[in-house]
Formats: sequence, C-alpha cells, structure tokens
Amino acid sequence: MNNIDYLRDSNKDEFKYLEQMRKAKGLTYEELAERINVNKVWLASAFKGQQWVPDEYIEALAKELEISIEKLECLKEHPYKADVDPILYRLHEALNTYGPAIKEIIHEKSGNAIMSAIDFGVDIDIEKDPKGDRVIITLNGKLLPYSKGGKYPW
Repeated sequence: MNNIDYLRDSNKDEFKYLEQMRKAKGLTYEELAERINVNKVWLASAFKGQQWVPDEYIEALAKELEISIEKLECLKEHPYKADVDPILYRLHEALNTYGPAIKEIIHEKSGNAIMSAIDFGVDIDIEKDPKGDRVIITLNGKLLPYSKGGKYPW
C-alpha cells in the first residue's frame, strides 16, 4: 500500500495537482530537484505523499512551479508509518517511502522500462562513519522493457 492511500481525499487531489504542475512545466524530478537543491528520489517521494517537506523547500517549489505556497500545504503533513520488526520495518519503510519515487526515476531515465527481480543481485555492507555506521544495501536488477506479449494493447 502506498502512503498516499492514507491521506485525506482532499490531499490526494492536492498531490495530483502538484504532479500536473510539474509536468506542465516540462520538468523531470531530476531537473526540479536540481533547481531546489534536493535529491531527485526524495523529491519524487515527497510528491507521492511519502515525505514531510520543510518550509524552505516548499517556498522553492512554489517559486519553481509558479504556484502559491497554499497549494503545497499537503507537503507539510507527516506520512503514515507502520510498525513491525525493526529491521524489516525499516526495509519496508524504505521501499514504501521511496519505491514509487524509484519507479518514477527509472521510467524517466529508461523511457518506461522495469527492473527485473529474476535477473537480480543484492549486496549489503557496513560503512564505518564517525557519526554512526551506515548500512549500504545495493539492489541490482536488469533493466527490461515492458513485455508486449500478444496483440497490443494486451
């Protein structure tokens, strides 16, 4: 389930509006993220209702999309978070939070392909950091075009 499913109905419309405005400006998430100095995946995740956005970025988005700050109020809400085993919860949270954004970025960069989970690799490493060690998870899936098996549209 996508966190946007937990939003009030009025907020769903606000998120759809933001997406329409981004597309109307002809901006990819990567281009818009560069303009406001944030990570493209984080921004796409925010547009999917899965991130709380600080005021400084809301102001920058309003300027770039040429819309009022009031139209971005939905980004100030904290998304729903579930609870399970701590490690599994964090993995689910990461995929639930960033999954739709990752999908969008893959489509933007590939022209609408998917990532294979059959021809797939995964690796985990721990990186020492004086501020607290970091877990690095690498997911490496083959890029595949959507199948058009049979007569189109299938």
